[in-house]
Amino acid sequence: MYNELTKQDIQKMEEEIEYRKLVVRKEALEDVKTARAHGDLSENFEYHAAKKVKNQNESRIRYLERMIKTAVVVSDESAEDEVGMNNTVEIFFEEDNLTETCKLVTTVRSNSLEGLISTESPLGKALLGHKVGDRVFVEPAGGAGYYVVVKKIENTIDDGTDKIRGY
Repeated sequence: MYNELTKQDIQKMEEEIEYRKLVVRKEALEDVKTARAHGDLSENFEYHAAKKVKNQNESRIRYLERMIKTAVVVSDESAEDEVGMNNTVEIFFEEDNLTETCKLVTTVRSNSLEGLISTESPLGKALLGHKVGDRVFVEPAGGAGYYVVVKKIENTIDDGTDKIRGY
């Protein structure tokens, strides 16, 4: 599966890769070297911990490089009055009589606890392209859906503060 990423997502990933290669990698190698000097490696917890950190860093670099290599670049531009990528949207959930605000982002930046909803999620897909006042049917996997009403759309500038998800 290809990941949909914006140019901003790719730029942030490239910056993280560069930081990990130039800073974190050097620190991790130095930590391994220092721990190795402490003697018997079979009982040296510090050595094993340093190797684990080094390996996690290398794994993260490979992950980010693979994400960039296989990405499909999507535009984050939308019409002024339509819901699109990086827009903050106020929506009214009819069933719950509840109003919430969320920002539509790419999958790698989604975090529902912070109100960052993926454009590939059922809610994100349903909202894309709609205007203020539209009543939108959201159909999650499994059938039964629900209605939301678009109350407000704010064209948010992507300031790069949203984090790229990782492990």
